[in-house]
Amino acid sequence: MRKVIIDCDPGIDDTLALLFALKSPEIEVVAITTVCGNVPVHLGTENVIRCLERCDRLDIPVYQGSATPLNTPFISAQDTHGMDGLGETNFPLVTDKQAETIHAVDFLASYFAEQKDTSLIALGPLTNIASALQKNPQIGKHMDRFVSMGGTYKSHGNCSPVAEYNYWCDPDAAAYVFEHLGQMIEMVGLDVTREIVFTPTILEYCCQLAPEEGNYLKAITRFYFDFHWQQERVLGCVINDPLAVAYFIDEQLCQGFTSYTAVETQGISRGQTLVDRYDFWQKKPNSLIMTDVDTSLFFRKFLAVLLHAQEELIKNDLERLKIG
Repeated sequence: MRKVIIDCDPGIDDTLALLFALKSPEIEVVAITTVCGNVPVHLGTENVIRCLERCDRLDIPVYQGSATPLNTPFISAQDTHGMDGLGETNFPLVTDKQAETIHAVDFLASYFAEQKDTSLIALGPLTNIASALQKNPQIGKHMDRFVSMGGTYKSHGNCSPVAEYNYWCDPDAAAYVFEHLGQMIEMVGLDVTREIVFTPTILEYCCQLAPEEGNYLKAITRFYFDFHWQQERVLGCVINDPLAVAYFIDEQLCQGFTSYTAVETQGISRGQTLVDRYDFWQKKPNSLIMTDVDTSLFFRKFLAVLLHAQEELIKNDLERLKIG
């Protein structure tokens, strides 16, 4: 089992990613940190605890992090995820578990003060990572891998014509991390995540195969379905964050190329990832940009874990349903 810390801002697709990570036998989630993004950070922390409670993993420590971006005003994505971040389900918190007293930034800076066999998966804005990196410039060198769900290469943006939300929300943090991390940033951006559409057919399949899990997925994604239809005329919802976790587990899921990448911090192109595909700047590559994804393989692995089913069964059923 590979050790991983997940930095997130739940959010519907973050919650799906957390469920997937917590139930996957290949990885050990040693801690979860939260950041402002899809929802204000305190709501994200509550949603993480709800997720841990659902998976019976309240032993995992949660560290609450940055409540605002480095320099820009905070703009949440509650229009996309609901005011509670979980599609207006307003699930109660049954447990009395609280976040740890240490701030997420301080935790990350101290945890990676020396070499660790632990990777970091960032599913939200990179505010915590940038702030921790400013406290401890060796963070990148002391982690195993760094996977970031964010950015876009050729695909259009999802909160502006050119920008993906996580990097747009805190462009200064994204720019700082790309410039200073000192670790290859494995960028799982919109070029591949847009291919991961959780459709009504897949949702109904989940309800038939595992009614309890299926009904939970139906409850938290209904709001997301409506948003995607109204905004992009997509029948279903794009679930970005689970792909980052799935790719971390199985690198064969996504393919791409290495490049030097910078992030624009101002103006109408705020948050845009400037990918130097053709080595115009002649700088050392700092990122692995994902451009292709095996959608069928993703759904086989994702649904097998979430629905507690054999992957071969999922594979046969999806082929029969002509999904993926």
